[in-house]
Amino acid sequence: MRTDIFARLDREPEPPKIEIPRMSRTRLALFGGTSALYVAIVVAVLASTWLVIIDWKIMLFRPYQQWPELHPFLDYFVVLGQRGPTAVMVAAWLGWRSWRQHTVRPLLVLGVSLLLLNATVGAVKIGLGRLGPHYATRIGSPELFAGGDIFPSGHTANAVVTWGILAYLATTPKTRRYLSALSATVSLGVGLTTVYLGTHWLSDVLLGWAAGLLILLALPWCEPLIGRAEAWIFAQREQWRARRRLAPSLPVAAGGPRPTLVVPRGPVEEKPPREPVGAMGGMPGPSGRSTAQLTQQRSHTVRSERSPVTPSGSRRPPASRSVTGG
Repeated sequence: MRTDIFARLDREPEPPKIEIPRMSRTRLALFGGTSALYVAIVVAVLASTWLVIIDWKIMLFRPYQQWPELHPFLDYFVVLGQRGPTAVMVAAWLGWRSWRQHTVRPLLVLGVSLLLLNATVGAVKIGLGRLGPHYATRIGSPELFAGGDIFPSGHTANAVVTWGILAYLATTPKTRRYLSALSATVSLGVGLTTVYLGTHWLSDVLLGWAAGLLILLALPWCEPLIGRAEAWIFAQREQWRARRRLAPSLPVAAGGPRPTLVVPRGPVEEKPPREPVGAMGGMPGPSGRSTAQLTQQRSHTVRSERSPVTPSGSRRPPASRSVTGG
């Protein structure tokens, strides 16, 4: 049994059932109501109605001058609506969940939602071209089609979508309620902070809330595509693993290149210099004779085939002579 701290980092088995949100009647009703609110806000700004008058009254009131002590804190708080930092934070958390639950669905849902956010909000921003409060030129004017890009508020819509994804992907009703309250608080605070700082009109924030909520409500329509994408990713992973397992044991085709054994290089041993070839050919032996001469000398009959030879003369050793003898 493991007792070290890394035991807590082990992946848990996949939950028995992950409930995927469906496009229910309630969700359809909310989607329809939010769409109507979205259109109403756009029409109200285009027609320069009472909503534009409220925008100008708040802008001339200058909240950042009324409560300057809140400015330093809200400068940091509004970062929770910026697309880059929030996407990195939420993607890190969802990546951890994906690894523990053996699924890539959380990351795919985040990617699809951000893609929809950039496409829909960005298109409306560029199409309407509204200027922000700091760049307004005519009092009472909606400042549309002037080359701006603040309607709807991207900070607000991004806060709704990015933090709302956490509630959308919650696996229990209790967790979903808590995360829904958290995401609503953050997105509400980010939107009002942009109005306080004077970077957005109030109508920009209202349309940003509606735009972000529409994306969250429409995500169940994207679930079949997300499921197919996840299945394709896992199929590609299994094929890659199979190729890695079979690569060392595949037979080499006839005439094809064979794998080369790479031997690690070590210290090179110096070989002794070769001696010159003898006069009769072949390498010289230890006694100076060539290899051919040694071969001829060794090609004699074996001992058992020789005829016995009797030594001639006496076997007695010669008598030693005296040094003084003559």
